[in-house]
Amino acid sequence: MKKFRPVLITAVVLGLGLAAAAQMTSWLQWTFLPPAQMDEIVGEASGEAAFNSVMAMCGFPRDRKPDEYAGTFREAQFVLDKLKEYGFADAAIVRFPGGQTWDGIKGELWEVKPGRQKIASYTDLTAMLAQGSASADVTAELVWVGDGEAKDLAAVDVKDKIVVTSGSAGAVHTAACVGKGAAGVISFASLRPLFDPLIIPWGGIGGRGGSGGGTAKFAFCLPPREGVILRDRLRRGEKITVRAVVVSKMEKAELQDIVASIPGTDPNAQEIIVTAHIFEGYTMFGANDNSSGSSAILEAARTLQALIGEGRLPKPKRTIRFLWAPEFSGTLPYVKANPEQMARTLCNINLDMVGDRLTQSLAFFAVMRTTYGHPHYINDVMENYYRYVGEATRSYVTNGMSGTMNRRIVAPSGSEEPMYYYVATHFGSSDHEVFNDWGVGVPGVVMNTWPDQWYHTSQDRPDKIDPTQMKRAAIITAAAAYTIAADDDAMAGRIAAEIVSNASGRLGHQLARGIEELARADAAAYPAAGKRVRGYIEAAARNERATLDSTMQLVKDTAGFGIYLGELKASVTGLEAAHLKTIDQALRRRAAELKVAPIDAKPTPEEKAAAKIVPQPLAKIRAGGYGGYQAAIQEAYRAMGKAVPDRSAARSSAEIQLLCDGKNSALDIKKMLDTQNRTETPLSGVVAYIDVLRQAGLIK
Repeated sequence: MKKFRPVLITAVVLGLGLAAAAQMTSWLQWTFLPPAQMDEIVGEASGEAAFNSVMAMCGFPRDRKPDEYAGTFREAQFVLDKLKEYGFADAAIVRFPGGQTWDGIKGELWEVKPGRQKIASYTDLTAMLAQGSASADVTAELVWVGDGEAKDLAAVDVKDKIVVTSGSAGAVHTAACVGKGAAGVISFASLRPLFDPLIIPWGGIGGRGGSGGGTAKFAFCLPPREGVILRDRLRRGEKITVRAVVVSKMEKAELQDIVASIPGTDPNAQEIIVTAHIFEGYTMFGANDNSSGSSAILEAARTLQALIGEGRLPKPKRTIRFLWAPEFSGTLPYVKANPEQMARTLCNINLDMVGDRLTQSLAFFAVMRTTYGHPHYINDVMENYYRYVGEATRSYVTNGMSGTMNRRIVAPSGSEEPMYYYVATHFGSSDHEVFNDWGVGVPGVVMNTWPDQWYHTSQDRPDKIDPTQMKRAAIITAAAAYTIAADDDAMAGRIAAEIVSNASGRLGHQLARGIEELARADAAAYPAAGKRVRGYIEAAARNERATLDSTMQLVKDTAGFGIYLGELKASVTGLEAAHLKTIDQALRRRAAELKVAPIDAKPTPEEKAAAKIVPQPLAKIRAGGYGGYQAAIQEAYRAMGKAVPDRSAARSSAEIQLLCDGKNSALDIKKMLDTQNRTETPLSGVVAYIDVLRQAGLIK
């Protein structure tokens, strides 16, 4: 039995670590801000005000009229008017060129034989006419083509007919109309027809919102409930003739960003920027995506403006800036136009889809962290407030089986359900990625309710929005932004200490993950798995120490605080050493089970060489702002040609770029990629990509 004792000890230690991570102190929740200040934010933030803003901006899907394209979009004007009403003296609309966009004017689809009835109308529901549909007046017979795949179309004569399909409107339009001469498409495709049979996905033909490049015809989209009825009539052999009338045109579309700020007391201090995209495409309307995010930051702005203006919160040292912009297309030019502002911006909090009633959408309220390439205290500040609201708004049986929340953070007209939440690893696909870009260098996180069952569909309407959820989103946003804006040395110390506290859980997760991957590895996979899982611990610890270093942005007494940080980083290193010891025990045990030799953890010659490569970023990276470095990379690839021996790391190029910080070696970068990604990245690929960046003149 003695020979098993180390393994049993390992299991006990690991079990205790996981149990501790799962437990909460049910009678105590805390925030970085003092309770009295938190009470002011919780009390002032209004879920009803935020919900009303959603209704004003996106109460129903509508056709934009020419005066909006010629002047100011309704949503932009609404936000600007509200900001002025709330006392934001600098509130303004910043305008950038936006090119052209498709605009639907009319879309009517009527059955004319054997009966007469309206099937679809753009006026009734804008999602019924696919973006990109060309003007037409067509009377034609309907024909059923199944999913609209090649085999389906091969069996039917579709020329000059309107095809009915359960497939994607865009794909079937390309295959049937462009490829085989069909007159148009009627689609009832849906990702979730059994969850909601009324869903119509927002879609387009000839490219998203495009004109079809001169080849587009038209497509109507029906909810599954109605499409199935039409399908079954055709399957029974019924002959149906319809008339489709479409009127559309291309409109010049300006990019309109709304900006406002709460100025800090120190004009030379850094800033925090809070963002949300005000709409996504000119013809797509979504209550959760993203009128909810736009309305939540509007309410967070109002809350802070009122509290600071009335003296209920002290004026912060740093400026809090708010930005509403069309997704990506509006954020990009703003960031490019304000490089000096970006240089002094500490971090970005982005809200994208935050308002769904969680139980209705089977969702969690998530905050998605930065990557290891942007280690930053914003992650732990956000986690602090998520944990506070999430744990305070639930009932614990240990608190007396009362069924009541620890603290009711509830809107009067909203739900009274818990805030189901989690802190997630990084995910892109929203405006925070503009700030996270190598050429901008502002760490950004995103708040999001997911899954959203009505995402990108006609049913993303205000009836899915919960005023309680909106209130909670506004509270977390306001509290996190204000914490950083008002931060001093004492607060920075608290944040740093909580980073170490949270680090123990994050390192413990990598330990548990590593032991599980070892348990799954067979004899052939064991050597590589052993090296890889040790790397998880080393990379995670490296990220935690870098995160601690980021708190130096917030302090005046850098010398004294540096000593304190050194002690905290030593604590992380101690955790790292303990977890590596546990991993080594698991490695020996797994080797015995597999009857193979334990791995040699010593670095190979290739690893030793990679450990000496420490890429240091050069000023050229940010000279062109967002993505400005890409041309140099592409030119380097062309110049090097076949001299790039391994391009396997290209999929992680953005993260490798950020990890080239003058501290991480190529070997460190490989381990940090492996820790964050599902699949392993070859060290040779990392080294090869770093050489491309060197050739591009972006690092040395």
